[in-house]
Amino acid sequence: MKDLFSTQSSDYARFRPTYPPAIFEWLAGQAPARDTAVDVGTGNGQAAVALAAHFGRVVALDPSAAQLANATTHARVEYRCAPAEATGLADGTADLLTVAQALHWLDHPRFFAEVRRVGRPGSVFAAWGYGFARITPQVDAVIDDLAHARLGPYWEAERKLVDAGYRTLDFPFRAIEAPAFEMRLDWTLEHLVGYLGTWSSLRTYLAKHPGGDNPLASALPALERAWAAAGSRPVVWPLALHAFRL
Repeated sequence: MKDLFSTQSSDYARFRPTYPPAIFEWLAGQAPARDTAVDVGTGNGQAAVALAAHFGRVVALDPSAAQLANATTHARVEYRCAPAEATGLADGTADLLTVAQALHWLDHPRFFAEVRRVGRPGSVFAAWGYGFARITPQVDAVIDDLAHARLGPYWEAERKLVDAGYRTLDFPFRAIEAPAFEMRLDWTLEHLVGYLGTWSSLRTYLAKHPGGDNPLASALPALERAWAAAGSRPVVWPLALHAFRL
């Protein structure tokens, strides 16, 4: 799993959007029991802490110690520094396994084998991701120009899986029909800019052009014009959720 976020782990924890509680309620309802959930690629622990409202124990794994250092603590969440493909967990540990906005970074054959090993019979595996924020046509046009015209060559190849909603992946499990979910938050322009600053493509661009222009800073005047006088605006991300029975 590529480590693209350790250097920005505190910003990642602060500015990334939060998942709707309904997704965790639905997943808990699909699990055969509520003893143990496992969240891999947990990052700042957002999904893990949400799962702790429904499960007696949550094991949250991430290969980045820096990310885990900024994770939210919870009495029922145990954080471990480990890759998704080699969790170190015993066979048949989990009632639910999740990977939120991180599946594209994984070695899929190895990870899917680990899912089969760690999941109990009848357990559930779920993966989800989201694409670019949608706000207003004017703001979206600036975001899309930044994402594609300025930063397009600096996205990792794995980003294509996110843009496709993971639909191009061949999951070797029995699918469960899942309802549609979306993230919807009210953000100020300052929060949006902080979020855009966590893009891996921007960090890659800046690393390859030290001392050069900052594409986000260059886009800021257009963002301010598009945002207009509003203090905060609704921001929406449709979620692509895939759920399976093991």
